[in-house]
Amino acid sequence: MSDRLTIGQLYPASVHPSTLQRPAGSKNLVNSEVSFESVLQKNMLKFSHHAAKRLEQRGIELGSRQLDQISSAVDKAAAKGSKESLILMKDMALIVSVANRTVVTAMDGNSMKDNVFTQIDSAVIIS
Repeated sequence: MSDRLTIGQLYPASVHPSTLQRPAGSKNLVNSEVSFESVLQKNMLKFSHHAAKRLEQRGIELGSRQLDQISSAVDKAAAKGSKESLILMKDMALIVSVANRTVVTAMDGNSMKDNVFTQIDSAVIIS
């Protein structure tokens, strides 16, 4: 006989979980569950159309290691309550909307010389 695993509970195959009585006041976990995809999308680093265009124009290529570093920097900025953050890496600068984890624009070393960064409330330096 096979068993069925539903929402962390193991039931015999002959018993359907919907027929079981829940204690009064308990929440229906099936309806309150958040899908894996929505959690993934919420935590994934995104690039605005403008930022993607700037990366292409300026010849900036980001590897998986750099993307992980940027994502970690966004996490740190979020933990401090930042809304708009400047992320500085070796030879580039990124402006990131922390709340929706979106890179708004990107600059290479030459583009950020003699530049003033406005409308940011934090800076994260990645070495």
